[in-house]
Amino acid sequence: MSTAQVIYLLSDATGETAEKMVLAALTQFRDKPARMTRINNVRTKNQVYEALDEALSNKGLVVYTIVNRELAQLVHDECDGLGLVSIDLLTPLLLKVAHCLGRSPKETPGLLHGVDEAYFRRIEAIEFTVKHDDGQEPRNLYLADIVLVGISRTSKTPLSIYLAHRGWKVANVPLVKGIDPPSQLFDVDPKKIAALVIDPQRLVEVRAARLRNLGQDPRAAYADYEEIEEELKDSRKLFRRHPWVVVDVSSKAVEETANEVLVRLGLK
Repeated sequence: MSTAQVIYLLSDATGETAEKMVLAALTQFRDKPARMTRINNVRTKNQVYEALDEALSNKGLVVYTIVNRELAQLVHDECDGLGLVSIDLLTPLLLKVAHCLGRSPKETPGLLHGVDEAYFRRIEAIEFTVKHDDGQEPRNLYLADIVLVGISRTSKTPLSIYLAHRGWKVANVPLVKGIDPPSQLFDVDPKKIAALVIDPQRLVEVRAARLRNLGQDPRAAYADYEEIEEELKDSRKLFRRHPWVVVDVSSKAVEETANEVLVRLGLK
């Protein structure tokens, strides 16, 4: 069995960028064993020397993402002097981008990782929102950043998903005639709750279109004007009993409604 090639990943931040790139490359060499050693937060010359001494002892390949050009040049020069194969993943890209943009890079370690953290927060928010759509998992309502409440077809789901992509954990609770809302809703901080209302005629149109898309009779009670007025009346009675923000979604784009929800809840 052949000896695994050691690949040293040097980074002045987390090293995640280098690891992802190397992993992508290694998928093309599945028959050759390799293992990675990640050395993070390399910010001084001594750290470079120590890392390269270890790489030399294992005849390792050195892959580095270091934004400070002086330190990156040191890694390059030292690897050349020691006979180590090295790959600079970041400097050539930074120089090309700097040339195109007409400005020098900040050379601040960790900026990309900050973007990654924001990305993962959005992913977490989206996962939460999908799991708590349409009244699912009411026991976790208190964990949401925003809770949307309203009768059917008041844009709860599209609004939830849009807000989730902005990084907010959203749960939505449908109000169904003759069925009490989950008791956990009333334990949520009212400052997190936005109650949605809509013009009845607009809702008739939305529900009728929904029924047609499902191949059902658009004249069903679900899209009946009087039934809808009754549902809206009941929902407004509930909303008046609680200090919730009430947002009218009639004829508004999702982006516009989302902005109003964030402003009214004091989140923007």
